[in-house]
Amino acid sequence: MKLKVYWQGLDGLDKKNLEKAIKKEIEAEGIKKAVEVSVSLVDEQTMTGFNQQYMGKSGATDVLAFPLEKEVGPDEVMRLGDVVVCRPVAERQARTQRMGLEAEVARLIGHGVRHLLGIHHK
Repeated sequence: MKLKVYWQGLDGLDKKNLEKAIKKEIEAEGIKKAVEVSVSLVDEQTMTGFNQQYMGKSGATDVLAFPLEKEVGPDEVMRLGDVVVCRPVAERQARTQRMGLEAEVARLIGHGVRHLLGIHHK
């Protein structure tokens, strides 16, 4: 499986480590085609706006996912969509759970990718 990730706002986090979280979720679904996904880390104000606009909820959340398509396009690429992580919320959660920021961001990205793949909470 070939993975292309479009990153925004990583500021010191290791792309390769975070890509492992994405690959793990995609491979768990048995997808073997080329996949593209966008991942953005944003501030609390931006996430609050997204959460209000797209989810109808107030305040910032930790992660949102905006799916595009699960079908493979004519160029043989599956464009899953966008994962948006709120870095300040991730930082607070990492402290609370006594884990590193990168591990928490990887967990949140994986969670967002599951949503892009159509896997939702129960």
